[in-house]
Amino acid sequence: MSHSIHDSTIGTFNRMLGALDRILTKAEAHAEARKFEPANLLQARLFPDMLPLTRQVQIACDMAKSGTARLAGMEPPKHEDTETTFAELHARIAKVLAFIATVDRAAIDAGAERDIVIPMPDRKFEFKGSDYVNQWVLPNFYFHYAHAYALLRHNGVELGKPDFLG
Repeated sequence: MSHSIHDSTIGTFNRMLGALDRILTKAEAHAEARKFEPANLLQARLFPDMLPLTRQVQIACDMAKSGTARLAGMEPPKHEDTETTFAELHARIAKVLAFIATVDRAAIDAGAERDIVIPMPDRKFEFKGSDYVNQWVLPNFYFHYAHAYALLRHNGVELGKPDFLG
């Protein structure tokens, strides 16, 4: 049995976004147990010029929803980046998981050969779907997911590799 684009994306997103949701729950418990404001974690950065935890979670979610939609030949749903609480981040993850569950497996797999263009302010990136997954979506997803994990771990949340791997 061959491994499909759907397996590489949706399977990964389901597992890792579920793990991210559980990591955020541990972060909430950490703040509560130590009696400090959760916003300290939500706005935490590894370095001043890096994005805070809330933005890392938003972008990881965006990679999952946009990657899935583009592979299936759909316009990605728009989500406002207004989350400021753990509850709102949990809701965003749930919204993305609900969306990707609705996308047809065959449409995603057909996306392996689809031309995909990612417009940026100063240029555009062009890919075939399979390259889009391997060179853009998954690396960006894991980059932001790993930074969310690292921010929380750096700030004392008791996490380990099993938490990261889901």
